[in-house]
Amino acid sequence: MSFLKSYPQIKIIKDISKGKKVKVYLVGGYLRDHFLGVEKTDFDFAVSKDALKIAKLFAEKIKGAYVLLDEERECARVAKKVRGTLFTFDFAGFRAKTFLGDLSHRDFTINTFSVDLDEVKENSELDGLICDLKKGLKDLEAKTIKMTSAGVFKEDPLRMLRAFSLQATLGFKIEAKTTQQIIKDVALIRNVSAERIREELFKFLGSEEAAKTLKQMHSIKLLEILIPQIRVMFDCKQGAYHHLDVWPHSLETVVQFEKLVKELESDVEIQDYLRNGAGPQRCSDRNRVGLIKLAALLHDIGKPDTRKKEGEILSFHAHERVGKNFVREISKNLKLSTKERFVLEDLVFYHLRPGYLSNYKKPSDKMVYRFFRDAKEEVVSVLLLSLADQRSTRGELTSESDQKHHEEICFDLIKKYFEKKKEKPFVPFINGNDVMKALKIKPSPLVGKILNEVIELQNLGKVKTKKEALAKAKLLKL
Repeated sequence: MSFLKSYPQIKIIKDISKGKKVKVYLVGGYLRDHFLGVEKTDFDFAVSKDALKIAKLFAEKIKGAYVLLDEERECARVAKKVRGTLFTFDFAGFRAKTFLGDLSHRDFTINTFSVDLDEVKENSELDGLICDLKKGLKDLEAKTIKMTSAGVFKEDPLRMLRAFSLQATLGFKIEAKTTQQIIKDVALIRNVSAERIREELFKFLGSEEAAKTLKQMHSIKLLEILIPQIRVMFDCKQGAYHHLDVWPHSLETVVQFEKLVKELESDVEIQDYLRNGAGPQRCSDRNRVGLIKLAALLHDIGKPDTRKKEGEILSFHAHERVGKNFVREISKNLKLSTKERFVLEDLVFYHLRPGYLSNYKKPSDKMVYRFFRDAKEEVVSVLLLSLADQRSTRGELTSESDQKHHEEICFDLIKKYFEKKKEKPFVPFINGNDVMKALKIKPSPLVGKILNEVIELQNLGKVKTKKEALAKAKLLKL
């Protein structure tokens, strides 16, 4: 099928540009991914003049949403859902007097492919239209990320982070000269908005190469500029249960989580769960995988502040509570959604709970119920994080039998979580009004306390009727 028949929106842009006597070029990631055999639905256009006007006209024609991205640089986006698929069309004015000059201002050579819309005919095939004016195909075939010039990171410092996200998502390697330039310009990343950093960060956190990428970013001090709070973990020693200090252990936990996800790739329920957004409802297009990896990196961030030596033993009592406060600050700095922040806080706060449960040969129903009640929709996230954490712990006091038992408990609870999801929704026998009426009391914290205890008993099968529930509520008041 011809390019225009596949994407009729391109024909509309072509007609608008012809009517306005403006040159428009399709550029960037869509063409790169086409060479890689990946069909995307996001398009970038370089416009010789009046880019914002062209974008607005296009939005009107297709009844799409127009979003101004950067008025000074003449950047705008048009978004439109077509049969359930989101298409985005980004328009930007030339960054030089000529199109060739504009290409020199693009970030990496693998993003310099272009198509002149004037050359696109009714039956044109895309492969015959693509121009490679900066020899990007050579670097694409070599799987190399190479800057177009030494000044690209000064123009937009986010490109330093994009180099790593491209490396992670494409499986490419950053050229040595490009890495050296990033090292020279690394401090400039402070000038980039948190929102842009967040989006690029989650691109590679969601990939299979996140752990490797985090280590590389740490080695050039880029990671600690993005998340300065992680510095407290550097050079913090741990006890005999661990073979690694806090920071390398945290990086290893991300490694082990990625291995775990790979190991479970045939488990449909877990994979569907991980692909969903975090929280009771989808809070963004970012899936759980990236958020759990961030939690894996930060789960022990509270240890340095709680580290105490008790005789010959190092302790870190309540480090999960201190860690929760750290990740709250980090979440706000990265402009995570409120739901994502709550999930990240919960993952750090509850990451020890599966370990406590595995201290028992068989955790009681009450212990399991309370863990499920507290972790809510993130039960599986916490359990997977705990598994990765334990697999990263191989000190002299860690036994193989304890590790095996911990894994059995975690996988049993994961199975139980999905079984419970298939059951009919739980309906309490009584509510707060029932408690107040039966006990003749006014609204107060006592009502909630009594109700929660009765609901727990109902969940555990110890209360089986509304009558029994009310009777138990009266006893609990005494």
